[in-house]
Order: sequence, then C-alpha cells, then structure tokens
Amino acid sequence: MDSIKFIGEVQSTLKEIEECPLQEDEGAPSVTIRIYDAYQTALSGLAAGSSIILFTWLHRAKRDTLTTKPRNNPKAGTLGIFATRSPDRPNPIGMHQVKLIKIEGCLITVSQLEVVDGTPLIDIKPVI
Repeated sequence: MDSIKFIGEVQSTLKEIEECPLQEDEGAPSVTIRIYDAYQTALSGLAAGSSIILFTWLHRAKRDTLTTKPRNNPKAGTLGIFATRSPDRPNPIGMHQVKLIKIEGCLITVSQLEVVDGTPLIDIKPVI
C-alpha cells in the first residue's frame, strides 16, 4: 500500500488545540495554506469564490480514542468515536468545506478553518 503524501501545510493563528472552535462556523479564522511547490500545477482550475473540501491530517489528535462525550459535554452520553466529528480517532482525517478566498502562487487563503498551525493538508476536492 502506498503512503499518504501531504500536499501542503496550514498557516493559522490557532496555535493550540484548546484554541480551536469545535466547528468552523463557531469563530474559526480564515487561514493561508502553503501548497508544496511540487503540487502547484494541481491548483489550476480553482478560482476564488468557489467552495472546496479540504482533507487534513489532524496530526495532534489522540489516536487511541474510541469513545467520547460529544462537544466535550460531561452531561452528554458517551458515543463511539465514529458517531462523532471529533479529531481524536484511530486515523485523524479532517474534512472541511470552506470557501476559497484567494490564490497567489503556492498560497491559498480559505474561510473558517478550525485546525492548528502546521496541520498537514492531504487533498483538495471541489464542491460540485
């Protein structure tokens, strides 16, 4: 099996997991993502204003978590991790629908992304 190749890295004002909102629409900042030079050609056809889905590798997530309380609410019942959007999971892949704000060379700026600075980018897909 081939391994995952990261195509870029998020540059965010969020430095610690505790700073991250639980969902992008809860105050997540716009961020810049540096696409690695080898993948710049793959940005062709993307345009500012379009909606895209970003797949990220949530590299600081806990990979041994199998159950959680949704939204970290101690009063909530415990659920299996696959029934939640928690980043803590065996394979911490994040999926984020965002608006593409700007493309400048290898830098793209997107709206409201709730991940920490340095988060690796796995892939970009257009919303159809």
